[in-house]
Amino acid sequence: MIPSLSPNLLLVLAMLLKTRSVSGTAVMLGLSQPSISRSLARLREALGDPLLVRSGAGMIRTHRGDELVGKLADWVAATSSLLTERTFDPAGVERRFRIASTDFGVMSVLLPALPTLREAAPGIAIDILPLNHATHRSLAEGDIDFAVSGLEHDPSQLHRLHLFSDRFVCVTASGHPLASTSEEPLPVVEFLAHPHLGLTVSDAELDRVATSLGAEAGSRRVAASVPYFTLAPDLLLAGDLLMVVPSRAMPRSARMGELATRPAPEALGELDYWLLWHERSHRDAASAWLRDRLQQACRVPGE
Repeated sequence: MIPSLSPNLLLVLAMLLKTRSVSGTAVMLGLSQPSISRSLARLREALGDPLLVRSGAGMIRTHRGDELVGKLADWVAATSSLLTERTFDPAGVERRFRIASTDFGVMSVLLPALPTLREAAPGIAIDILPLNHATHRSLAEGDIDFAVSGLEHDPSQLHRLHLFSDRFVCVTASGHPLASTSEEPLPVVEFLAHPHLGLTVSDAELDRVATSLGAEAGSRRVAASVPYFTLAPDLLLAGDLLMVVPSRAMPRSARMGELATRPAPEALGELDYWLLWHERSHRDAASAWLRDRLQQACRVPGE
């Protein structure tokens, strides 16, 4: 029969065998001597061995005690290591992170961060998943670790880190009637006078233009819509359309001489982009390190 001993009783046994002293064990564990004496009596009965016997002014271990002292010391060390926070070393981490994002989030946040991540933490892998309307549930259930999003969210439900703010620009083919080098925002009347290419990059995405313009948005004509930032320029060139994108989307979608941009109507406001995560991973060292690197990577020099 294997004796049934609680972890607390095993800890007392480990200290008794190490110190060979009831009083010394009591001091180390912050317990009373009578309590340690009672525990020793229970241990002797459970193991069928005295474990410690009197010898002169002190106590010595029995053969059974000698057999157990090293094993129990290893057990105490292993148990302590489970509960002790280790110094975080990104170079030694082996971990896959699942990040939900649109292709704009990938371009503006994950792409610039990847070289640094690969250099500092080669054991970290990133799986990019589609952003959807169930972001909170996906984070809470551990289906994803982070979400990179410019969508509205409840800050009381999720932790968040501000990544950047961006302004909107209007993009057309260079031969479009609105093509201009002007730095003045496009007037709403002109903005609504031409057919648009809509961008709906996730099933959670709201029509920002319609939301921002309110009643005026009723006269907007969306001739086509597409869920990909990277495909949109081809559709602009194929049709005489206008689209609205964050300015950070332009360096990777503009073509020399083929596309023209100008600031979008002021009524469209600005875009705030966030990194979102759940309380379940808030204190995880690897997650905290990754959050910091993602924020640093998407900063524009001089900001």
